[in-house]
Amino acid sequence: MERRWFGEEMINRITLLLFIGLALWSCEDNDKCIDESKISDDYNCDDVYDPVCGCDEVTYSNACEAENSGVTEWTEGECN
Repeated sequence: MERRWFGEEMINRITLLLFIGLALWSCEDNDKCIDESKISDDYNCDDVYDPVCGCDEVTYSNACEAENSGVTEWTEGECN
């Protein structure tokens, strides 16, 4: 009989804990990424397509749209 360090049940528990930890960690980042006080439906952005990738991993048409969606940080270009 071969001796194993971790049984399948233990590996499943570790995987579940890692998944929960990553999910909670990513939620914390999104809380800092979106400033709800800056969300506005009443804005007039140019229709110029100059995409930015928000810290929430969403591609916005331009910086104006990202800013009025409450995004606090973005980089130039589309999200991957």
